[in-house]
Amino acid sequence: MSILGELWVSQKQAQTLSLKARVKHSPYLEKCCLRMCAKASYAHAESDVAMLTGVRVSAKTQERMVKRSTLPEPRSAEPVSELTLDGGMVRVRTPKGDASVWRQYHGIRVNGDGIGMAWYKDPATLLAWVTTLPLVPVIYLLEDGHCGIWSLFEQMAIEVPTDEVLDWYHLNENLYKVEASEVVLESLSSQLWEGRLQQVLTCLSELDNESARRFSAYLSNHAGRIPNYRYYQMEGLPIGSGPVESWVKQIDARLQVTGAQWNEETLPQMFKLRSVYLNHQLDYFSSASG
Repeated sequence: MSILGELWVSQKQAQTLSLKARVKHSPYLEKCCLRMCAKASYAHAESDVAMLTGVRVSAKTQERMVKRSTLPEPRSAEPVSELTLDGGMVRVRTPKGDASVWRQYHGIRVNGDGIGMAWYKDPATLLAWVTTLPLVPVIYLLEDGHCGIWSLFEQMAIEVPTDEVLDWYHLNENLYKVEASEVVLESLSSQLWEGRLQQVLTCLSELDNESARRFSAYLSNHAGRIPNYRYYQMEGLPIGSGPVESWVKQIDARLQVTGAQWNEETLPQMFKLRSVYLNHQLDYFSSASG
């Protein structure tokens, strides 16, 4: 079956077109299905493919296409100078009668708005993927302050020097949770912007309230990750983990469609499909070679 309808081809034509035996749908039609499955639910993919191609491929058939496809690993065409890492949540199906549960996954993005990837319960594959990246002499690592995420950075076998940077925007957001006057908070924000950590800690100790103590502990935990943000911004260096947060939201747009629950064994392939689609790599993927 092709987008032109049902076609009969000879063995020689099949070889020329790289068609696999006993496969009902053409490579191009499969690619259309994979694109739709990467964007919306299988049910919506069925209706979208039918409208766009005039060929109806059932939701179950498209789900099987996704499961059996050998998808490419994302590769960076440019040397990597920046890695941002964050976590998201996905709803996992449980045994019948039990409530579904939300589980964490991890997303990573390179060079700001560059390519990304997402993994579910497979940090080893994430760490192995990082070793395949072409790295520049110094790598900037950015995250919003979650200890579990920083521990993943620490496990990465990065063979060049790294500069860990605490996301400025989350840092400033946490500052404004401190119980203090607006004038004091603005002063602290200005000092943090220029990396004057000790002055900020001294001022917080004088406030003597629980919120100030919590923020002081937060700063102390990330003391080595708080640079002079003003200088970094002037030099065009990264100061925020916004790109990977955007990436996670784009992953969620497919994985968290209304009512979606996932079997754990199907999640790695769906994360990969969504990532390949967002990386604009499905256009260069041939299902006939899978």
